[in-house]
Amino acid sequence: MARLLYTLLIYLATPLILARLLWRARRQPEYLQHLGERWGIFRTPVPNRLIWVHAVSVGETRAAQPLIEALQAAWPEHRILLTCMTPTGRAAGREVYGDGVIQAFLPYDYPAAVDRFFGHFSPSFGVLMETEIWPNLLAGAQKREIPVILANARLSERSARGYGKLPALVRPAFGALHAVAAQTAGDAARIAALGAANVTICGNIKFDVTPAPEKISLGRAWREAIGQRRIWLAASTREGEEELLLAAWRRVAVAGALLVLVPRHPQRFDQVAELLAREGVAFVRRSAGLPQQDTAVWLGDSMGEMVAYYTQAEVAFVGGSLLPLGGQNLIEAAACGCPVVVGPHTFNFQQATADAIAVGAAVRVEDAEGLAATINRLLRADDEIERMRLAAASFAAAHCGATARTLTLIRDSLRA
Repeated sequence: MARLLYTLLIYLATPLILARLLWRARRQPEYLQHLGERWGIFRTPVPNRLIWVHAVSVGETRAAQPLIEALQAAWPEHRILLTCMTPTGRAAGREVYGDGVIQAFLPYDYPAAVDRFFGHFSPSFGVLMETEIWPNLLAGAQKREIPVILANARLSERSARGYGKLPALVRPAFGALHAVAAQTAGDAARIAALGAANVTICGNIKFDVTPAPEKISLGRAWREAIGQRRIWLAASTREGEEELLLAAWRRVAVAGALLVLVPRHPQRFDQVAELLAREGVAFVRRSAGLPQQDTAVWLGDSMGEMVAYYTQAEVAFVGGSLLPLGGQNLIEAAACGCPVVVGPHTFNFQQATADAIAVGAAVRVEDAEGLAATINRLLRADDEIERMRLAAASFAAAHCGATARTLTLIRDSLRA
């Protein structure tokens, strides 16, 4: 009954879903491409044997790389079907995997669309990355006896409380999972409490992502071109944070310091550029070239270059954490050996952040004023920066191995 009501609400919300799609397409016309796939209409040729991996957007698509490569090695006779929900995720898939995978949008959670999806592709099994729980999708997989594994699974306390308010809908969905590879003990406990069985702590696959050598080389080339200026990076910033970051930037008193500002969502690049212009900030967009001597802010309006941005920086603030948005992944920064500063709100990456702080790879600040004070200190403290760099690299290396543990869980669960 709960799933029936949920489905009815989805159908009633169809005009709103279409309106949101059109609104997003104003800034990203790619949202109107492959439109039929969102309703389960596919023209993609299908090989005989498929493994389906779902990664909702850019971060999950890149994070899935070690697991996808492991799946390809373990089941060489299968092709990988990689689904996502955003055009940027699809573009990241093309960049990372090229023709090595088949790509499609995952349909919205209408029963008929889900049924067409499974009918067309008929995967041997599926892997959902992180926290993609769709009741009709999982019920459809269960009906067709397609095992689905939740990999690199994470669930914050806040999200768990939200799911817990709808037990009649949520428990069957979690219960339909064939196995769960959780990032941490806390994630495992919260997911099991919502009805999932066969939950194993495997760690975070993002630690197994190796920074691309060509991106490291690009970052070093930028560093050389920029010269002796001190560089601090604001990575993956979210709406409302840029104003706070500019307040911090005005308090940074290190002569010639350059702020590299990289918004998380590409549809906001122009919006942030307009903010910088209104505030009278001397800035250059990455798409327009390198910063000059009189450039105060370099606006990172590019995709797929975060490793390069981390490589060139003395220190990075990781966004989504000055406001109650849950933070962003700091593992990529650590893998690049970049010291990290985070704000008070990191509940989506609670364990990784706590571990990084504990070993000296990251520090936490409470607000924009604290961020400015910390940046001022670190940009003048080469010894502390070097200690944090070494701690970051050690932290990243010490947590590798989640991919192998996840692959073992998948194999064992499919044999059971």
